[in-house]
Amino acid sequence: MKVRIGFGFGVRTKLNDTGFGEVVDALEELRFDSLWLSERIGGEAPDPLVAMSFAAGRTRRLKFGMSVMVLPGRNPIVLAKELATLDRLSGGRLLPAFGLGVADPHEQQAFGVARGERAKLFDEALQVLRGCWAPGPLTHHGAHFDYDELQVLPKPLQHHVDIWLGGIAPSELRRVGRCADGWLPSFVTPDDAARGREIIEATCAEHARSIDDDHYGALIPYATGPVPDAVLAGLAKRRPDLADPSVLIPAGWDALIETIDRFVAVGTSKFVVLPIVEPASSAAWVQHLHEAAPVVLARQT
Repeated sequence: MKVRIGFGFGVRTKLNDTGFGEVVDALEELRFDSLWLSERIGGEAPDPLVAMSFAAGRTRRLKFGMSVMVLPGRNPIVLAKELATLDRLSGGRLLPAFGLGVADPHEQQAFGVARGERAKLFDEALQVLRGCWAPGPLTHHGAHFDYDELQVLPKPLQHHVDIWLGGIAPSELRRVGRCADGWLPSFVTPDDAARGREIIEATCAEHARSIDDDHYGALIPYATGPVPDAVLAGLAKRRPDLADPSVLIPAGWDALIETIDRFVAVGTSKFVVLPIVEPASSAAWVQHLHEAAPVVLARQT
């Protein structure tokens, strides 16, 4: 099993254009596997599609993905062409990951999709994306999209673009089993990962499909100092099932490595690590990456 470790930026990341470029350069130089961009219309984080394109133009090896991009509310045909173009221009380094979007009325207003409509729209848009990337023209007749012999070019450079999905709710896990090529949940424990994989694999078996063993991942937020009370309060709301939500954020490099090892023990091999308290400047970001790399990349195979 090949362990790969990427680095993620959260929805509050406030890097300007120059600072972002310096951080991307450091990720490439230090040989992190990948860069992951969050999406939040009302957040400071850069748009993932634009940021990935910017990163692709500065690098030759670093892969990049979204953690995650909201699919409901986007034109899947236009998005398919944009992502295929990016995959070709980058030499096949795209790692697309999609989600329904956060349950926030302002974000839902921005994307123009009511909360109750997101799931069915998501499933159909994902079918359209895959159809656009398949050989030949697309014919699709569904509840939301209708196309006859639509040619969408270019096709991605990758023969098959692996699509990653997140989530740990039962409906989300079943969607991964039905539709995805990989699973990348966030704010989960190794026990969550083990239980989730069981549901995903059972769903795969029901639909006569499978997910590669090395396509099970996890986004791990970590701290190098005290975790702010506001963060812990937010986690308590997000995971009310946990008696102590602080277990979701390993504090210190040793704790982060121990957490990665526990995930590996249950079959997880793709990781996105993300500081829950972000450095205050681009120079601090680069310094932080230089501190993180010899620790976490020792686990990369």
